[in-house]
Amino acid sequence: SRSVFAQEEREAEAEAETQKFRVLNAVRLLYYRALGAEQRLKLRADLAGIAREAVEVSKQLFNVGQADQPDLLEAEVEAQRAELAQMTAQNEQEQVWRQLATVVGQPSLRRAPLAGSLDQALPELPFDAILESLLRDSPEIKMAQARAARAEQAVKRARVEWIPNLILRGGLRYNRELLELGLKPVGLEGFAEVGVRLPLFDRNQGNVDAARAELEHARSEIERVRLSLRSRLASVHRDYLDSLAVAHRYRDEILPRAQRAYDLYLKSFRQLAAAYPQVLIAQRTWFQLQAEYVESRVNLWGAVVALRGLLLMNGVDVGAGFSRPGP
Repeated sequence: SRSVFAQEEREAEAEAETQKFRVLNAVRLLYYRALGAEQRLKLRADLAGIAREAVEVSKQLFNVGQADQPDLLEAEVEAQRAELAQMTAQNEQEQVWRQLATVVGQPSLRRAPLAGSLDQALPELPFDAILESLLRDSPEIKMAQARAARAEQAVKRARVEWIPNLILRGGLRYNRELLELGLKPVGLEGFAEVGVRLPLFDRNQGNVDAARAELEHARSEIERVRLSLRSRLASVHRDYLDSLAVAHRYRDEILPRAQRAYDLYLKSFRQLAAAYPQVLIAQRTWFQLQAEYVESRVNLWGAVVALRGLLLMNGVDVGAGFSRPGP
């Protein structure tokens, strides 16, 4: 029984370690989301400012006959859209910050600029190395192994529970029974008893079979957890590779071209060789691509957190389901 309870203690420790990883990973993930929300808000604010400036330029061009009324209306629509996007980005930042403050246990934490950058160097995360580390260090496997070890001890206990204990009793007592001669009590006397219960038909077969079945289930659970980790790792690692490719393509190919197109349109407009709506479209595209690049970096760091954090996420939600192992 001591061995059974010792394995239950190991199982509880592994479950506590699991929850610790989930909370830490939740903090890390929300940190990167907060960084992304901060950068997106800055982009949206810059875009809204440029859109308002574009409205003023379009009005001036309309007044001197170099722009039509549809051009002015389009600029005003773009300014309205940019302001709505800025408001949405601000609300998103507030939401992420509240979630981050809740996970770290300080709901009243005030929002402040975050240190760090989404463009910092990424760790190398090859699939085989991550899989080896996962199968070695995952507290989910440790928990399953502890359950199997507890089941093994339960089988041993069930096999010996039917063996009877030897009952021994002994001691001194005072006997007040009167003797026939002289009517004196017997007085102080000693006694000793030896006994044993013989289980003629009970061999605890039912409990032994139940303990064996639980042991087989626990051993199968270890393999199921390993296969589940492999499957989840394959999915998360694929997300990591996809996000990595997207982020690199945006950084190295898409964003430079979009900025070059905007610069060329702006130069042509200043030379009266291009209409201002073309400049607006190029400008909007450039800022939108920058926002998409930020989102790709947030997704990338989310995959990194999951891979380095043994695939244990959803720290706050899982806490409600934390359970103690039964006897």
